[in-house]
Amino acid sequence: MTHRHSNGTATAAPQLRPAGQEDSAVLAAARRALARQSFCTLATASQRNRPHVVGVVYVAVDGDLYIHTLDGSRKVRNIRDNPHVGICVPVRTFPFAPPFCVQFQGTAVVLPPDEPTIAALLTTKRLKKITAHGALDVPGVCFIRVTPGRTLSTYGVGVPFLTLLRDPFHANRSVALR
Repeated sequence: MTHRHSNGTATAAPQLRPAGQEDSAVLAAARRALARQSFCTLATASQRNRPHVVGVVYVAVDGDLYIHTLDGSRKVRNIRDNPHVGICVPVRTFPFAPPFCVQFQGTAVVLPPDEPTIAALLTTKRLKKITAHGALDVPGVCFIRVTPGRTLSTYGVGVPFLTLLRDPFHANRSVALR
């Protein structure tokens, strides 16, 4: 089957495939990438639907992403008004290729350091990657917990290398999380 673009060029249309072994491989590769990386872009929207995207440092814990920030930041204000967020994690794999990425939509909540979940994660040092260097000593510190939605999408991550070389325009995958 061929897909014709608005500029007149034609490419093979992506093939629909049943969920299965490839989805498991993509999901496993995406989870590994999320655990290994520490930088992502966080997209939020204000109460008036004005978008805001910012680069942040995160740590992945039990399927959620945790971000350290300050209570008065724009991202915190936006999340309090609208908990729906977007995340994109760049994953540099090959120096000659564009960065791969893992992205998803999710919901975010702002949590103080003394919230029980955060306090437990701090005690067990699971948030050390984002709290080292005196981050907890700053007045107004808080955390954002991002829980992924139903679908996780990737570009390049979990895609066989030959597939990427042969058809880089179709090296994207989406997998259901739930």
